[in-house]
Amino acid sequence: MKQLILFRHAKSSWDDDVDDVERPLAPRGERDAPRMGKRLKARHARPGLILASHATRAQQTADLVARALGVGPKRLRTDKALYLASPDAILGVVAGQDDALSCVLLVGHNPGLTELVNRLLPELALDNLPTSGVVAIDLATTRWKDAGSADAKLAYYDYPKNPELFVTEN
Repeated sequence: MKQLILFRHAKSSWDDDVDDVERPLAPRGERDAPRMGKRLKARHARPGLILASHATRAQQTADLVARALGVGPKRLRTDKALYLASPDAILGVVAGQDDALSCVLLVGHNPGLTELVNRLLPELALDNLPTSGVVAIDLATTRWKDAGSADAKLAYYDYPKNPELFVTEN
């Protein structure tokens, strides 16, 4: 069994006149990312690896979530192929992961993440994975290269405005 946690980057700023790839997090994103990291920790998420797009907003999100989860920098990796990636490209990155890892957290972008969620979990019928939204998927496989074809089950879906799980901030 593998668990793939898909995390859309936190809310980014549109204030700066920078290229899309360089857009930083907005103040709301800086608040939401660590809060969602704490909620992941409350759900006992234990990613052996956090993969993120090279976009500034994805890198900042991954760093904040990693700190909240207590994941050290050696377990963070950047992959340029995740920037605005299609579902097939995302699955290609996932397929290349070490099978010794039981859980991978991937920080990326829409529309690819929403499309991938809907491909793996059509019953969820997700319209839009919101910023800082998380979908954890249990995959009935022992090999990451089979993630796209394995039986998939929703472990949880969470997002900042979800009232179902409240984690106090320490």
